[in-house]
Amino acid sequence: MINRYLDHAILVPQMTRQEAIKCILSGIKHKVKTVCVRPCDISLAVEMCRGTETEVSCVLGFPHGTACTKTKIAEAKLYCKKGVAEIDMVANYGWIRSGLWDEVRDEIQEVVNIAHHHWRQQELTPVLVKVILETSQLTPEEITRATEICIEAGADFVKTSTGFNGEGAKEEDVRNMLKTAAGRIKVKPSGGIRDKVRAQMFVDMGVDRLGVNGSSTPNICGETGNSNEKSGY
Repeated sequence: MINRYLDHAILVPQMTRQEAIKCILSGIKHKVKTVCVRPCDISLAVEMCRGTETEVSCVLGFPHGTACTKTKIAEAKLYCKKGVAEIDMVANYGWIRSGLWDEVRDEIQEVVNIAHHHWRQQELTPVLVKVILETSQLTPEEITRATEICIEAGADFVKTSTGFNGEGAKEEDVRNMLKTAAGRIKVKPSGGIRDKVRAQMFVDMGVDRLGVNGSSTPNICGETGNSNEKSGY
């Protein structure tokens, strides 16, 4: 079922509490894999999703990835304690473009080490880490190398985009990531996936998760209507 591939994004900065609640309820209704929320909504989402088939993911270092490593570490510790099942961290893609591979690897590994020492609430597995590369800002060679770095750092997923900078998921970038991953890390396209046809295309390519605008979830899951509302995905 396509819904179990979905990370249902609820990331609009100006979203009100009531709008966030409505969008979380939509994710729960459609039994998405996770609702991906702003850090300020973690406690709300964890409480709302308790006892459902939907877990909570959140963003870290979002949307630019340029916070200090110590700040990202502190975020990871806090979010794990709040009960998230998964963390989507933005890599420092300025460092990636600079070829500072040791720094990129060490930062990701620090967050992974924290997450993997915390248990998810609904499963007897550690908190998972997805690393956002912001592929629209990188060359194919940088995407390939960054994917290898994420594997070396022990991350669970490599992900294309925040949806807040440049294009979202491009087929050629996803193919590059899948080829490089070679089953050693999962791949998550995000950005611009607004209908079931495009979502299914990426699933058929072999991805394990899809980042989608929460307002697009009903359309992707087969309900009528379509949305181009910006939500970060």
